[in-house]
Amino acid sequence: MGKEVLAMKGITKVYPNGIVANKDISFSIDEGEIHALVGENGAGKSTLMKILFGLEKAQEGKVFLREQEVIFTNPQHAIEHGVGMVHQHFMLVPSLTVAENMVLGVEPKKGLRFDTKTAEEQTANLSKQYSFEVDPAAKVSDISVGTKQKVEILKALFRGAKILILDEPTAVLTPQETKELFKQLKFLKEKGHTIIFISHKLNEVKELCDRLTVMRRGTTIGTYQVSEVSEEDISRLMVGRDVILKVNKKPVAPGKNILNVKGITYVNEFGKNSLKNVSFNLREGEILGIAGVEGNGQREIVDLVTGLQKIQHGDVEIKGESIRGKSIRDIRDLGTSHVPEDRMVYGVAETESVKANVMSYKYSDSKYTNKVMQNSKEINALADRLVVDYLIKCNNADQPVKMLSGGNIQKVVVAREFFVEPDFIICDQPTRGIDVGAIEFIRKELVALREKGTAVLLNSADLNEVLELSDRLIVMHEGEIAAFFEDASKITEEELGLYMLGLKKQSAEEIGRAVQ
Repeated sequence: MGKEVLAMKGITKVYPNGIVANKDISFSIDEGEIHALVGENGAGKSTLMKILFGLEKAQEGKVFLREQEVIFTNPQHAIEHGVGMVHQHFMLVPSLTVAENMVLGVEPKKGLRFDTKTAEEQTANLSKQYSFEVDPAAKVSDISVGTKQKVEILKALFRGAKILILDEPTAVLTPQETKELFKQLKFLKEKGHTIIFISHKLNEVKELCDRLTVMRRGTTIGTYQVSEVSEEDISRLMVGRDVILKVNKKPVAPGKNILNVKGITYVNEFGKNSLKNVSFNLREGEILGIAGVEGNGQREIVDLVTGLQKIQHGDVEIKGESIRGKSIRDIRDLGTSHVPEDRMVYGVAETESVKANVMSYKYSDSKYTNKVMQNSKEINALADRLVVDYLIKCNNADQPVKMLSGGNIQKVVVAREFFVEPDFIICDQPTRGIDVGAIEFIRKELVALREKGTAVLLNSADLNEVLELSDRLIVMHEGEIAAFFEDASKITEEELGLYMLGLKKQSAEEIGRAVQ
């Protein structure tokens, strides 16, 4: 590692609503190091990096690049100074090729026309230089999630980035893809690049990074040599107490079938079969996990079971009743709850209060609303109780949801969906992008529901989560069930990754046990 290449000193950021996101933060990185930035959601990591990348403006503090003060007024300004950011959600245009995405905004021209050949040559040369194998002519919609991550990093390098900010870069990667990415990040480090690595996966921080800075509640707790702290130490520094992510659950005691998925096939808007004759069942008191690289049919399964998409071929039964033609409300009335993947789009009404969100499905109950008016006393009492029971950090139940951190918004969704003790719950990426404290809480609550007899369908890109929580497990690849495991505790992350990538597939007889 070299000398200090970047320093942020005395950074304070207060939003107009009075929330202090960063308070007198100092943060620095050395040239040629991989430096982790860790902390709970709401700790201020994202805000700090947005200030560094010119997406936000601090009220106080200064940024120094190679000991010279800089003020990045926008991302383009940051890029011109060699600072690039790869966001958690890919910023690629699916209908364009890899090369077209690579040069977007700085397109080579031949006369007045776009020069495809030059763009592909530039992409191929850069790909070779950094040992990132990508096909310049491939459409982004056709490449794997791991390759998309490579393209995003190459885009930043193409624009001259020497300092790379990576926000949760492994969130949707298999163990094999993560291993390959780490090899490439270490190679970038050897080439003299500096990397800021934001992640909730502390085992990855330990494996990859040289130093880490811990943030909590808008301040920095300290900077440490990764080799000198354990994962437990890091968790304790982040949360302020011991965190146990190991899931303790009683042996499974499944009851009758709650969900029967029968031969569903789904053709998407591009005319592609995103599901091909998929069948499985789910019983009372068990957690059935779905694993797979993003885009292999998991999304369609969740959408069909919850009523977000209409069934085309095959059938889905909940408690023995077909949901063909039923509305989302009809499906909920069968005793179903749903924690959606995108909490801001499907999970909450962000401008409404915590109370309005946690109570949204209960206002029609006679206990809370009679024919003339709402029972404010009962509504307030329940909302206040849920805030306490589900550890939602807010000023009060009347605070707008959009004022909360990501982890606390997720707790609002979970409170609404869990407290009714449903017969069947679909949990779609329930802990994605939230802090370890919230993850610990949500996983415990999910296991508690399972032990009360709730049937749980769990879709998660976090392989540790899907293996820890699931009793049985199906693995999806190219719209089909590639593997089924009667006991999810018997499979490793590495073996699971082989099925997810299509490098292994079970026989039809083995897969058929998913519907027995």
